[in-house]
Amino acid sequence: MKQIIFATSNQSKSKRFSKGLKELGIEVLSLKDIDIKLDVEEDGNTAIENALIKARECYKKTNRPCMGMDDTLYMEGVPEEKQPGLFVRRVNGKSLTDEEALEYYTNLVKEYGKNGRINCKWIYGLAVINEKGEEATYTWSKDDFYMVSTKSNKINPGYPLNSISKYKKLDKYFTDVTDEDMKLLEVNENDVVDFIASHI
Repeated sequence: MKQIIFATSNQSKSKRFSKGLKELGIEVLSLKDIDIKLDVEEDGNTAIENALIKARECYKKTNRPCMGMDDTLYMEGVPEEKQPGLFVRRVNGKSLTDEEALEYYTNLVKEYGKNGRINCKWIYGLAVINEKGEEATYTWSKDDFYMVSTKSNKINPGYPLNSISKYKKLDKYFTDVTDEDMKLLEVNENDVVDFIASHI
């Protein structure tokens, strides 16, 4: 089985594409799986640039196929200076814990939302480097959801905002959505999985 190292120590994130890639004969390893830490400054101007920074550093340390990912968050009606953008976890120079992130974003929804909700959009950037060092990048977005000011009872460690995000079509928290719901929503990331598989 082929392997690719996901340049993240976030265990939830590292599992994001694991199922789909495993079906294609590719095992996803996280930095924790190979006992490596990356010390990178994510100073890119876009999610793609930051994804490349992470993937390149990982490849430099391992010389094995790697991928890096970053995301950008936009919230409707929130002033430009308070838009999360690339800094979803970093607010006022501080890196937020899951609990702090939940508190910060529920407060944003309370302040700028309408009827306890705000339409949102994620823009993702992914970079893949194969064993020869060849790079490929991919971007996609998701805007079929809103954030709310009341939390779900469940928390996905590493993905705290899933506890205040709801799919518009179902009005159901991301944390409560079942596999059957996902089929109904026609939500999948097969295009991303195919991209990764075709570039390693």
